[in-house]
Amino acid sequence: MDNQKFAVWVAKRYLFSRKSHNAINVISGISAAGVSIGTAALICVLSVFNGFGTLIQNMFSAFDPDLKISLVEGKTFDANSSRFQQIKKGKSVASYAEVIEETALLSFNDRQMPARIMGVSESFNKVTKIDSIMYDGRFLLFDGAFERTVIGIGVANKLGMNAQMITPLQILAPKRTVRINMVRPENSFNPASAYISGVFVVNQPEYDDEYVLTSLNLARELFEYDQNTVSSLELKIKPGVSVQKTKSEIRQILGDNFKVLDKYEQQEDFFKITKMEKWITYLILCFILLIATFNIIGSLSMLILEKKDDIQILRSLGADEKLIKRIFLFEGWMISLLGASLGIALGIVVILIQQHFGILKLGGDNYVVDAYPVVLLFSDVLISFVSVLIMGFLAALYPVKYISVSNKDEV
Repeated sequence: MDNQKFAVWVAKRYLFSRKSHNAINVISGISAAGVSIGTAALICVLSVFNGFGTLIQNMFSAFDPDLKISLVEGKTFDANSSRFQQIKKGKSVASYAEVIEETALLSFNDRQMPARIMGVSESFNKVTKIDSIMYDGRFLLFDGAFERTVIGIGVANKLGMNAQMITPLQILAPKRTVRINMVRPENSFNPASAYISGVFVVNQPEYDDEYVLTSLNLARELFEYDQNTVSSLELKIKPGVSVQKTKSEIRQILGDNFKVLDKYEQQEDFFKITKMEKWITYLILCFILLIATFNIIGSLSMLILEKKDDIQILRSLGADEKLIKRIFLFEGWMISLLGASLGIALGIVVILIQQHFGILKLGGDNYVVDAYPVVLLFSDVLISFVSVLIMGFLAALYPVKYISVSNKDEV
């Protein structure tokens, strides 16, 4: 038996054997339990962050396209050029929607508010999942006779509107080539009207409180753009086709003057903040878990003191200081490994119970979901497991490095 196997064998005996002082068994159990609970908490908290991230990502996905093309500098471009015709007819593209986006003033009865007018082509519901987030009415922008509009639920609440209204929404956009007439300011705006056909809800204020969808023709007329001008081109990629590969191909076609954003990049700031919050929380929990591993120091210290006679016997049999230290180092590792393994198992069980039964409720009626959403990722389990083992190793180093040396002098 080589030295390493011997050290592991002795460490196992020390870990599971009955000690002369019962306090050592208790402290060892507390050490493993503390590590276990800390590991389970770490996995559960990270899974909750994943759950909320996935939930909000799905909300954005209903409104955001797979790929969005816009200018790096400037507001509008010609979407009918040969390059864009090539993109529209590409094998990877299932459908596309042309978009004009500008700010305008909304007026309904005696209420007014600014909003983002988003003129979209008829294929917008094929590029996005707008139909799945309709709160009232349906997605319809032109009925053959009248212009229609779909508004966010926040806009509807501020203006006091719903899909059953027969009074049209008034939209006012400043004329691009005329200075504001202070005597008759109404002459400085292009007016348009549209009957509300539906109300959508993304559950995100940047959409619900600001956006109004109109037909592309109405937006072009309102903002004085020609028939080929767009603010952005939104693409739906065919199932099974790599979005990242398609994005790279489009970038090669368009060059550096255009930006091509996937779903993540369209909401990059939000996802960066969410990820930062997740890992800040991870670091805080790791710090708490590190404090819990300090019990390993006490457990090993007491074990080393109890095993003074064993250490003397091992030295007399030829064991060097390195082998003796390794035995107690493995002992600390085993406590960490046992606690981490139990913690991971406990955390997975708790997450599965929450996924299927939703035991932990959010409380209140203003949430999108009733219970805390959780998504378990293997990467989080692996990171948690490795983190606990590293902290257990560091906690075991102190008593092994210093106390065993003093033991030698005492013995």
